[in-house]
Amino acid sequence: MNGIMFPAWHGKHYVTLAELLVRLGSFGLGLTWRVEFDGIVDSRCVEMERRSADGGMDTLTLLSLTTPFLQLIDAEARGFAENKLVVTLTEADSSWWEVRAVDERVLGELRRHYPGATEL
Repeated sequence: MNGIMFPAWHGKHYVTLAELLVRLGSFGLGLTWRVEFDGIVDSRCVEMERRSADGGMDTLTLLSLTTPFLQLIDAEARGFAENKLVVTLTEADSSWWEVRAVDERVLGELRRHYPGATEL
């Protein structure tokens, strides 16, 4: 998987996990997600971890648990298609997002929306 890294903050705007899920577009819709946290910042994080332990959750469920605004600290969301890892969204210290994906079009879309993205 190739990857990019970009700041989680663009001025006063924090790029949320929900925003990234939407940016995945149709690529992300059929995935099963597993999420892990180093720091629990909200009760929704507990629910995401519970659902991850039960075999994961679909994209719309994950999206519903990350909205409205949820700022993460040291979290990783892994998206699977037919039990194969196809995308990883890693948030580091509320400062950076690292995105790895098997589909280069996903990374290209994110590069357009988040100037200053660098290759991993």
